[in-house]
Amino acid sequence: MHHLLRGAALLALASQSLAAQAPADRASLVRKLDSIAESPLVEKRTTGIVAAVVRGTDTLLMKGYGKADVEWNVAMPADAVFEIGSITKQFTAAAILQLRDAGKLSLDDEITKWIPDFPATHRITLRRMLDHTSGIKGLTELPEFGVMVRSLWSRDSALALIKRQPPHFAPGEAAIYNNSGFWLLGIVVEKASGMSYEDYVEKNMFAPLGMTRSSYCNSDAVVDKRAHGYQVQGAMMRRAPMNIHRWPFAAGSLCSTAGDLVIWMKALHGGKVVSKQSYAEMTSPSKLNDGTPLNYGMGIGVGRDPGGRRFIGHGGAIAGFVAEATWYPDADLYVVYMVNSNGNVDPGSFVGELSAEILPLKMPAFAAFTGDATPLVGKYKGPWRGPDMTIDVTQTPQGIAVSNNGGPARQLSWVEGNTFRLGGTLITFRRTGSGPATELRWAGGSAHYVLKRQ
Repeated sequence: MHHLLRGAALLALASQSLAAQAPADRASLVRKLDSIAESPLVEKRTTGIVAAVVRGTDTLLMKGYGKADVEWNVAMPADAVFEIGSITKQFTAAAILQLRDAGKLSLDDEITKWIPDFPATHRITLRRMLDHTSGIKGLTELPEFGVMVRSLWSRDSALALIKRQPPHFAPGEAAIYNNSGFWLLGIVVEKASGMSYEDYVEKNMFAPLGMTRSSYCNSDAVVDKRAHGYQVQGAMMRRAPMNIHRWPFAAGSLCSTAGDLVIWMKALHGGKVVSKQSYAEMTSPSKLNDGTPLNYGMGIGVGRDPGGRRFIGHGGAIAGFVAEATWYPDADLYVVYMVNSNGNVDPGSFVGELSAEILPLKMPAFAAFTGDATPLVGKYKGPWRGPDMTIDVTQTPQGIAVSNNGGPARQLSWVEGNTFRLGGTLITFRRTGSGPATELRWAGGSAHYVLKRQ
C-alpha cells in the first residue's frame, strides 16, 4: 500500500509541476506539436490528418489538417469521424471482459461452447483469441478475402471460410496477429449478451461514456463530418474503395473521432469500463505456453516502446484510413493520430514523435556482436502472418544480418547473449547447450513468431 500511496503522491506532484509550466514554454511546446502533426501534409504525403495530444487534463493539441473531402475542398475538422480499423479490437476485448465480469462467460471457455460446429482440432479458448495466440488462421490474409470484402455475401460466408482453414499452430505456441479471432469474439459477444455487437458497444460503452461521435461504421448512413478515405502513392491520389462493414466486424468496424478516443482511453485506464481484475488482465503482457511474455495484452499493445517508455495502445488500418491511439502512463499522456489515406504515413511513428516532445526517447545505441556467430548462421522457417516466412541469417563484419524471403539483408544490433534488435523488434536465438541454434524467435508489436532451423 505504501508504494501505491508514494506513486500517487509523485503523480500529484508531477501534475502540479506540469500545471505550473510557464505559458511561454507551453506555447512553444504546442507550436512544436502542431508542426510535427502537420508535417506529412506539408510534404504532400496525405490528404488529411487529425491529431490530439492531451497531458492529464491539459489538451495541448486537438486539431484537423488538410481535407476531409478533397473533391469538394472541405477542410478537416478536429472532430471528423474516421474509420479506426483495428483500434476496434480493444472495444471487443472490453466487451468480452464486461460479459465475464457479469458472469455470462469465462475466458477459459472454448470457442466450441459458443460456436458448437467450430472445428475442434485444438482446444481454443477465448483467452487465446484475445491475445492472438489461438493459432486460427487470419481471415484477412486468405486469398478468398479479397473477393469477399467487396461483396454483399452474408457473415455466414466469412464464418464458413474461417472454419475451413487448418490451424496455423497449436494455441499458445506463438503469437501471430489475427483478425479471425476477434471476428469470432464478436459472435461470442452477441450470443452471450443477447444483442447485436453494434448495439452492445453503443449501449455499454459509447452511450455511458458520452462518446457521442462514435458508432459501428455504416457506409450507407449520412454521418455528420465523416472524413472520406483516399489512397496516396507518391504523387498519385485516388478515392479508396468503400468498406463494407459486415466484414471487418468486431475486428475493425468501429468509427470514432480523436476526441472520443481520448474519452475512451481516460475511461478505460480510469477504471470506468471493466472491473479492476479485468483491467489488470487486459493491460498485462500475455504469455506463451513456455512463459515467454508478449508485447500484447487483450486487444491492446502493452509494454515498452523502442525508447524504453511504457505504453498501452493500438493502431488501426482499413481501406482509406490509418490511426493510432496510445496512452503513456508515466506522464498520463494520451496521443491520437488519424489519417484519411493509406500509403505514405505511419501514424504510429507520429504518435512516437509527438510523445517524445513530452517524454524524451532514449534510443539504445547500436552494438556490434563480437561473439561467435557460427552457431546462429543458417536458414529458419515458420508460420508468419500470411504465408510461412523464411529468414536467412548471415555473418557480417559487424556481427549478423537477417533477410526475409530473399529480401535485402538488414544488420542486427546486439542486445545481450543471443538476443539482437532490429528497430523495435527483438530477435532471439534458442540453443541447446553449445550446439547450433535450433530456433529463431521474432518478437515485435503483437507478434511472437517461432521459426525452426531448416
